[in-house]
Amino acid sequence: MKGLGLLPQTLVKNIDFFVAALSQTFVSALQLDPDGMYSQVGSGVVEKFSDEYVRLKRFDGTTSHYARDITKFQHNHA
Repeated sequence: MKGLGLLPQTLVKNIDFFVAALSQTFVSALQLDPDGMYSQVGSGVVEKFSDEYVRLKRFDGTTSHYARDITKFQHNHA
């Protein structure tokens, strides 16, 4: 189907984060807002990850940590 390559991919497994980190893929961090809708709370390149959190490094070099149990991580296919 045409246009499916534009849908964002959700990163779930450790291998997803590993591949994103190696390829320096730009990732968005999304969390549920009070209305139950996902909102972007951060973005950057996966610098480090564990089973509990993901650390994203922004373009300005600063980092933020996001808990994997309450955050959805996505990137757009090129």
